[in-house]
Amino acid sequence: MKELKDILSIAGKPGLHRLITTSRASIIVESMENGKRLPVAATAKISSLEDISIFTYEEDVPLKEVFAKMLEVTQGKEAPNSKKASHQDLRNFMGDVLPNFDEDRVYHSDLKKLMQWFNFLLNANFFNEDETSNLAVEEAIIIEETEDQASASDDKSSTKA
Repeated sequence: MKELKDILSIAGKPGLHRLITTSRASIIVESMENGKRLPVAATAKISSLEDISIFTYEEDVPLKEVFAKMLEVTQGKEAPNSKKASHQDLRNFMGDVLPNFDEDRVYHSDLKKLMQWFNFLLNANFFNEDETSNLAVEEAIIIEETEDQASASDDKSSTKA
């Protein structure tokens, strides 16, 4: 999964935007939907997806972890369509993703936005599995190298005895 820090939600502007650059008085963003760039006043209500989390009864869960769990539950397919699914369908789906989400503090509008963002990012190949499998391969190589080094040092210590 790519980083969420440069993906922004801007109050009053539909969809998600990618941060391009910042200046003293504004930021330049690019719509992820149509690629158009636009300036946004620094005083606008801007939220990075990295800073958003979902309320649970224990602790807040970062959006990155929620998206990862959604990918697991949907098996890489789209989440329920927020425009067509009923309120109860969205709650049931969220219960499968995060069984302990706080139903009193996570509003229906939050669930709709979460589903829209997830489906949009999924269709934009944001959750590219190649990166995940590359990371897993790199981790396996590191583990294998560590084990090889450990066995080599064991061999050296056994020859000294």
